[in-house]
Amino acid sequence: MDEQAYLDREAGLERGLSKAQIIMIGLGGAIGTGLFMGSGIAIGYAGPGVLISYLIAALIAVIMVFSLSEMAVVHPTAGSFGTYAEIYLGPMMGFIVRYTYWIQQVLLIGAEAVAVGIYMSWWFPDVPVWLWAIGSAAAVLWINTRAVHNFGSVEYWLTVIKVSAIVAFIVVGLSRIVGIVGDPIGLHNVTGLAGGFLPNGFSGVWLAVLMALFSFMGLEFVVGTASEAKDPKTAIPAALRTMAARLFLFYILALFIIIAFLPWTESGAKVVTESPFVKMFASAGIPYAAGLMNFVVATAALSAMNTSIYLGSRMLFSLARGGYAPRALGQLNAQNVPMRATAVTGAGILAAASLSILTPLAYNYLFGIVLFGGLLVWSAILVSHLRFRRRHQGADLPVRMPFFPYAQILGLVLLGAITVTMALHADWQVAVFAGGPWLVLIAAAYLVWRRMARSRGTFESA
Repeated sequence: MDEQAYLDREAGLERGLSKAQIIMIGLGGAIGTGLFMGSGIAIGYAGPGVLISYLIAALIAVIMVFSLSEMAVVHPTAGSFGTYAEIYLGPMMGFIVRYTYWIQQVLLIGAEAVAVGIYMSWWFPDVPVWLWAIGSAAAVLWINTRAVHNFGSVEYWLTVIKVSAIVAFIVVGLSRIVGIVGDPIGLHNVTGLAGGFLPNGFSGVWLAVLMALFSFMGLEFVVGTASEAKDPKTAIPAALRTMAARLFLFYILALFIIIAFLPWTESGAKVVTESPFVKMFASAGIPYAAGLMNFVVATAALSAMNTSIYLGSRMLFSLARGGYAPRALGQLNAQNVPMRATAVTGAGILAAASLSILTPLAYNYLFGIVLFGGLLVWSAILVSHLRFRRRHQGADLPVRMPFFPYAQILGLVLLGAITVTMALHADWQVAVFAGGPWLVLIAAAYLVWRRMARSRGTFESA
């Protein structure tokens, strides 16, 4: 099958997303519990050295973003990097990457829903977390059944709320640190506590990279909008680059302010029960500020859920159009929305959110499984790009990744080292123990599907 055929088979979705909406969708997906909730886990490992952890994660993210944008302008499909894996790494990898990303989004939204329940418990401690989790999952599922431009508008404004809050948080925080407003806080909490800037050494910094990398997962969301963008060849690369720069500033500056305000022993914890952002405002004694920030972080989680449902449903739609899932899931309704793929994704999300009924550590378990899937997807993106360049060698590409292929090799080495660390560390082994069997299961499912397809005469090798 030639490359254009892959684009043609996934056609039909409404091209109703503007460049501004695409940027906000990407930011909405990447600014969620990874920053507002998960940063507390990272601080608990590394202390103030968490800033180095996020710089390492940001380096990997930037390499992935540039590699992905180069392929996206050539192949603006709903299956995005899943389709790229099929084109350049073969049908089996396309199958594995897309199904892994779909289940990753299902579990990620479940984790975000659990986080919403934790946030809402700040106001309503007597209401069970699982009730808020399931209710929020159902709400964003309904939003995703609307036309794509309506989804884009909702996501735009949800993201405006949290981006505005982060900007205000950074401005006010820096003003307090240097003494523009009130007495200067200074940098005592950053460098002056016992243990200094690296209280747990580089090992703590490296463990925090795992959490930091999860925070940046979502940058790839933008490419999933390519098939519904009004002008993908210009909007997608611009959105990816803009997002990478903004996320870097948001994460690094926001974490620096938290560390400066609160001793890292107070803002960090391995078991998350409250956002460090809310803790900071509560300790600052600013009236109503903690409640306002709690509203913002709840909105951030809803926004990330909204985007994940969108991406998960489009990935399932891509699988159906490729013949890897029931054909009914590849059908569009009158508004050109893959309604059935969205409904099936929603059913999985509600099941994941319901996990909070069984254990208060649901967020931590879901996060581990999501991280393993994210590492696999990012690795597949980098390997696909290496093959992409080999096939398009000498072509006049609209976007070119600098430092090729050394940057991709560095990214793959770092992702591999992170995976090994997860397998060896007790806090993260749940991800590998869950992710390993998943890979075996999905690979076996592909082999069964291929055998059935060949018996029907419908299998076409790439």
